[in-house]
Amino acid sequence: MPTHSETRRLPYSAAEMYDLVSDVARYPEFLPWNAAARIRSRRRMEDGSELMEADLVISFKVFRERFGSRVRLWPAERRIETDYLDGPFRHMHSTWSFRDTDGGGCAVDFHVDFEFRSAILQRIIGVVFNDAMHRIVRAFETRAEDLYGRRG
Repeated sequence: MPTHSETRRLPYSAAEMYDLVSDVARYPEFLPWNAAARIRSRRRMEDGSELMEADLVISFKVFRERFGSRVRLWPAERRIETDYLDGPFRHMHSTWSFRDTDGGGCAVDFHVDFEFRSAILQRIIGVVFNDAMHRIVRAFETRAEDLYGRRG
């Protein structure tokens, strides 16, 4: 099962980066291979978190798949966890956490692990997986520059 983890220090606040990553509906505007996004539902929970169900359409060459996910947003802790609901995966889980750092900016921790149902898709993605994950994280950084300006 492919996994990827990385921590990045960025010149933006933890609140800014949390807001950017939690805005799932805007992913098609800047994320590579993301052709569409639809929020199925969103509701506030008693523990202060928000629970969102969303569909993303991923398109890469001849591959085009929709998958549903349950996104748990913890605004106070600036943490986001995503779990797979339906689509081409056997399993998918990702986490983002954002914390302000001394001297300004923030640290962004990202982790994802997943497995496709199809062994063929799993082999195909395995070849480009690490590059794809780095491109996705860089796309969020570029989006932050576009929204908040170049800092640092």
